[in-house]
Amino acid sequence: MNRAVFLDRDGVINEVVFRGSSKPIAPWSLEEFKFIPGIEKPLRELSQMGYLLFVVSNQPDIAKGRVKAVMVEKMNKKIMDSLPIREILICPHDDSHHCLCRKPKPGMLLDLAHRWAVGLDRSYLIGDNWKDMEAGKAAGCRTILIDGSYNKDVKVTHRVKDIKVAVTTIQSIERQEYRTVQLN
Repeated sequence: MNRAVFLDRDGVINEVVFRGSSKPIAPWSLEEFKFIPGIEKPLRELSQMGYLLFVVSNQPDIAKGRVKAVMVEKMNKKIMDSLPIREILICPHDDSHHCLCRKPKPGMLLDLAHRWAVGLDRSYLIGDNWKDMEAGKAAGCRTILIDGSYNKDVKVTHRVKDIKVAVTTIQSIERQEYRTVQLN
């Protein structure tokens, strides 16, 4: 079985946008779409560690008519062209659709795990909100929250300041598990 790191998009891969409130919003244009500074190196490290990298992202602004699906596809193409991501899945629905793919449901993770032979118990989800954490837990992954001003109330095992520290956390967990196996 393969190991994977499932990454939320907005707030993990690219910067979120704040439009007059403290609630983060996905970018609506290529001009607003900006990678988190330094994102390439930690993702390359994860890939070199043997993890398959996937992006799983709720994009309800498509259903709400705020952004066209073709624009989201252009942003995702920029990710695929620039970063070592194997595949991107998005949920274009909002909460009223009650679909199986929208996080906090684990549908996108389960789909990718099935198609790419991923052992979810050996995998991680890195996100920036409670829906990401719940989707990861429901799929059987370990979860890591990227800390932000908008997610202080989310209860998690691993809260880190950025993706670089998330990679260090995964490396630390791997070393600890390797030592445990060696002792047994």
